[in-house]
Amino acid sequence: MDSDGQFVEWAVIGSGDSGIGPLLVAATDAGLVCVVFHAGPAVREKALAQLRTRLGAELTEAPGSARLAEPIRQLGAYFAGELRDFTLPLDWSLTSGFNRQVLRELATGVPYGAVVGYGDLAGRVGQPGAAQAVGAAMGSNPLPVVVPCHRVVESDGGLGGFGGGLETKRALLALEGVLPQPLF
Repeated sequence: MDSDGQFVEWAVIGSGDSGIGPLLVAATDAGLVCVVFHAGPAVREKALAQLRTRLGAELTEAPGSARLAEPIRQLGAYFAGELRDFTLPLDWSLTSGFNRQVLRELATGVPYGAVVGYGDLAGRVGQPGAAQAVGAAMGSNPLPVVVPCHRVVESDGGLGGFGGGLETKRALLALEGVLPQPLF
């Protein structure tokens, strides 16, 4: 427990029919703090160790907690195609500076079913020419899906990179109607 007595509650949830595998979600008193793709045992243990270190908080597995109920409900609705806008309180404590500025702009300024280029997003935060730094911010996003880094693409139409893997990025963009559904 840190000096504020903060606890982090976490759970691993299935991703419905999204095809992207299990997700680890974690929340603090302030809100959803972390979403981790492909949360099998090894990934889960690494993510929890990083959370423990970075937040200095006690971690409790609590799949039925009130704190996680709404994030789990909204993610399920998103993957079922029933939710376009997340309305969750977010804990931004795992990001700061330029990365936080870029991620906040992404969360509020790039709606469901739309994409933005790395350079365009850099321009939106007053840093034209910082496309590579935007890419680094996307790679460090602690809240993927909810803060939709999958919506950031290359200006020439390429997908760009993605921490969850390109298959996951394609699946999320297909879910939102940006790309055709994969054949397999």
